[in-house]
Amino acid sequence: MNSARLTSLFSLIALAALAGGTYWLLQATRPPAAESAAAAKTHTPDYFVDDFSISELDQSGATQYRLMATKMVHYEDDENADLTLPAIRAFQPGKPIVTATGQRGTVNGDASIVDLYDNARILRAAGPSDPEMQADSSHFRVFVNDDVIESKNPVKLRRGLSITTASAMNYNNVTRVMQLFGNVRGNIAASDASGTGKSGAGAK
Repeated sequence: MNSARLTSLFSLIALAALAGGTYWLLQATRPPAAESAAAAKTHTPDYFVDDFSISELDQSGATQYRLMATKMVHYEDDENADLTLPAIRAFQPGKPIVTATGQRGTVNGDASIVDLYDNARILRAAGPSDPEMQADSSHFRVFVNDDVIESKNPVKLRRGLSITTASAMNYNNVTRVMQLFGNVRGNIAASDASGTGKSGAGAK
């Protein structure tokens, strides 16, 4: 074997060793595949809040809504949260305050939908021309942006002395119109039926 061929062989071996060392270094410093890929989020709590309260303001800076709960548990995967003893209160200038409560509830990530469960209740304070109104059900869904509360479960409605039951309901807090669906039954008090400046039960 002549010296030129021997020199070429040594150069080839050195180049192969350099390539092998570079590959080994790359593999040694690369993170494992499981670590390099983003970990999948699971439906596990990522933080807790006690005595939770959040308010939404209108353009003038006045409180339009206030959502409260004795405890909130937030989940990382869907950004939803579980609520204990939730209450959501709606304020409108010149109109009675409306409060919706439940024993437990959920709120979505942008606080636009609040679900109230177990002894859920809507209470509208009495106004100048309207008696107090109360609606009870096992579930109410509050659409915060639309100012609408609905239930697809049986509802008991009390307006003044009048009591009505229905299979489902929809209440628009802007128009103050209550719609009842399904098997609707009720007793309208004489004070509501006499037209003494009060709307009929279930209408407003």
